[in-house]
Amino acid sequence: MSADDLAPDLEAPLEWGEVEEPRVPQRLFPLKDRDTFLVADVYGDILGSGDGLFHDDTRILSLWRLLLGARPPTLLSGAITQDNVVFTFHGLNKAMPAPGPAGPPGVLHIERSHFLWEDRLYERVSVVNYSQSVVILPLVFEFDADFRDMFEVRGARRAKRGRFHLPEVGERSVRFRYEGLDRVERTSVVAFSDPPARLTERRAEFMYALRGEGRIELYLEIGATPALPPSRERYRAAAARARFAMRARRRRGARVRTAGRLFNSWIDKSRADLALLTTPMETGPYPYAGIPWFSTAFGRDGILTAWQALWLDPSLARGVLTYLATHQAETVSAFRDSQPGKIMHETRRGEMSALGEVPFGRYYGGVDTTPLFVALAGAYFERTGDIDLIRSLWPALERAAAWVARCADANPWGLLDYARGAESGLSNQGWKDSGDSVFHADGRFPKGPISLVEVQGYAYAAYRAMAGFAAERRDLEAIDHWTYRAEKIRATVEQLFWMEDEGFYAIALDGEGQLCRVRASNPGHLLFSGLPAPDRARRVAQRLMSPDFFSGWGIRTLATGQARYNPMSYHNGSVWPHDTALCAMGLSRYGDREGAARVTAALFEAAVQMDMRLPELFCGFPRSAGEPPVPYPVACMPQAWAAGSVFMLLQACLGLSIDAAAREVKIRDPRLPVGIDHLRIDNLAVGASKITLQFDRQGRRVAVKTDTRDVDIRVKRR
Repeated sequence: MSADDLAPDLEAPLEWGEVEEPRVPQRLFPLKDRDTFLVADVYGDILGSGDGLFHDDTRILSLWRLLLGARPPTLLSGAITQDNVVFTFHGLNKAMPAPGPAGPPGVLHIERSHFLWEDRLYERVSVVNYSQSVVILPLVFEFDADFRDMFEVRGARRAKRGRFHLPEVGERSVRFRYEGLDRVERTSVVAFSDPPARLTERRAEFMYALRGEGRIELYLEIGATPALPPSRERYRAAAARARFAMRARRRRGARVRTAGRLFNSWIDKSRADLALLTTPMETGPYPYAGIPWFSTAFGRDGILTAWQALWLDPSLARGVLTYLATHQAETVSAFRDSQPGKIMHETRRGEMSALGEVPFGRYYGGVDTTPLFVALAGAYFERTGDIDLIRSLWPALERAAAWVARCADANPWGLLDYARGAESGLSNQGWKDSGDSVFHADGRFPKGPISLVEVQGYAYAAYRAMAGFAAERRDLEAIDHWTYRAEKIRATVEQLFWMEDEGFYAIALDGEGQLCRVRASNPGHLLFSGLPAPDRARRVAQRLMSPDFFSGWGIRTLATGQARYNPMSYHNGSVWPHDTALCAMGLSRYGDREGAARVTAALFEAAVQMDMRLPELFCGFPRSAGEPPVPYPVACMPQAWAAGSVFMLLQACLGLSIDAAAREVKIRDPRLPVGIDHLRIDNLAVGASKITLQFDRQGRRVAVKTDTRDVDIRVKRR
C-alpha cells in the first residue's frame, strides 16, 4: 500500500502519537462520493476516533450522534445496501425520561438512513410509534467539526493549528468555520428540515408528540458549503441520482457469473466496492486506494487495480494512465522525491500537505510506479489495440522510460534502485513501504540505495512494452535498444538475486552489493512480470505454495522462520489479497493453473468469513479448522486492489489473455475455482466486437464455448 505504514517519518515540528483507529473494523460502515467519504458506526454515529465525514483530506464532521433523550436507541441492525449507496440503521427505544406521556420500551421504531451525493451527507430519520397512545419523543443530535487533517487523524501531532471561528447558529442550521495556517477557510454546515426546539453550537433538540401508530420524518444535510434547506424532495432526488450513478459505474465492462451463489456474491461485492472507490476525473475514472486512510489517487494502487480489471474493463486503465500522465514530475525536489519523468505516488489536498508539513501534496517517492505505468500502457495496448491513447501518452511514456533507464544506468549493477531524497519521505519505496519491510537475513536494515527484486521485474516489463511500442512505430533502432535493456536486466537479476540453496530469489540487493537473503512474497511479482527462467519460476511457485508462505487463507508477505516475521505486522507476515492475486497470476503465467485455483479458493473462503469484502490485509496466522481469518486492526475496507483481486484471480485460473490486434482470445489450460462447475463471461470486448464465453467443467477438463465466429478463440492445453 502506501502512505508510510500509517506513521511516516516527518520533519519537526511534527510528532506522531497513536493512530485514532476505528474501534472495530467490521462494525464500521464507509460511504464515498467523489472527494468526500464517511465512516460511521453501526448506529450511524460518528464519535471522533478514526471515523468522521471527510472532504479533501479534512474531517469536517467529527461528532454526529443521535439520542432519544439522554440515551442512544437500542440496536436492531445496521447495514449498507448491496450497491454501496445507502446505510440504514434500525433501532428501538428504551424507557425515556420525558415530560408527559412516555411510551414503554420497544414501541418506537427508529430508522436512520444516510448516503453521500455531490460531496454532501443526506440523512433521513423516521420514527414510528407502534403503540396506541401518544408518546413524547425527545430527539437529540450532538455534532462537532474539528477540521483535523487526515494525517492528524492518523496520529500526527502539530505544534500549531489555525483559527476556529465561533459557530454560527441559525434557525435550523449551524455553520462551523476554520481558517487554516494555509489561509484557506474550511467550513461545515449542519442543517435540519424542521426547526429544533432548541439549537446551540453543538446540539439540536427536538420534541415531538407522536400519536398512536403515528410517524415523523426529519431530514438533515451536512456539507462543506450551505445549500437549500433539507427536505423530503431533496433527499429523494439526490438518492435517485446517487443510485443511478453507482449503477452506471457497476455496469462498466464485461459481466462474470458462475454457478455458485456465494461466489457470485463475492464478485458482486468486489465490483460494488470498485465502483464505490472509482472517482470520476476530467481524465476518466480513477480508483481511489481505500477508505479511510487512502481515499485519494495513488499511483501504484491505481495502476495495479486497473491491471486487475483490465481484461474485463479497459476503461479503468485508460483513466489511470491519462491521469498519471498529466501529473508526471517535471522538476527535481528532494522533499517530494520528484525527478523529471517520474510518475506520481500519492496526492493530498489537506492543510498539512498545502503547508509542506508533509510531502504528500504531490509525492513521487515510489520506485515502482514509473515502470508500472509504462508496463500497464503496454498491457492496455495489447488488450485494446487503442493506438490513439498510446499516441497521446507517448511523450509521457518516453519520459517515464527514460527515467527508468537513467536510474538503472546510475546503479553499479544496472538495477533500478531507490533512496529517499529527504528524511520526510518514505524510507522504503516499493509496495512494502513500511520502515521495517526490507532487511537482511539476520534482521539488519540494509544500506541504500536499495534494489528490490520485483521492481526489476517491473523495469523488465516496461522495457518490453517500449520495445512493443517501437515495433508498432517501426522504429528498428528503438526495438533493439529496449530489447537489449530488457535482456540485460533479466540476466542481471538471474545472476545476482537467485539463491540456489533456497530455490528462491532474494528480496533485495543493498547499496554495498550485499544480498538481502530473505524469502518474501516479492518474487511472486517477478513471476507476474515474466522475467524468471521457467525452471526457476517453477521452484519459486512451489515455495510460494508451501506452508511457510501459504497460510491456508492466502500467501504471506514473508515466510515463517524469517527474521522479523510477525503475522500481525503490516508487511512482514500478513496476507494482502492483491499480493496473493499477483502471485497467483505469476503462477498461472508459468503454467500452474492448479496453484492459481487453490489460491483463489483460499481467498474466496476468507471473503465468505468477511461478509464478502476482502480488506486491505489480514493477519497471516495459519488457518485453523472452524476459525475465521484474524483481521488486521486498521486495515482499509473497502480497498481498491483488494476488491480487484477476484478479477485477476479468475483470469489466472482461466489462463485467459486478449490480443486485440489479432482479434484473438487465448485460453491456456483453463481451470475453474474449487466448487465452481460453470462460469460465463458476457459482453467481453475484443476490438469492436463483444463476445460471450462459457466455461464448463467436464471431469478433469474445462470446456470452452463462445457465441461468435467473429473472434478467433484459441484454447491451448499443456
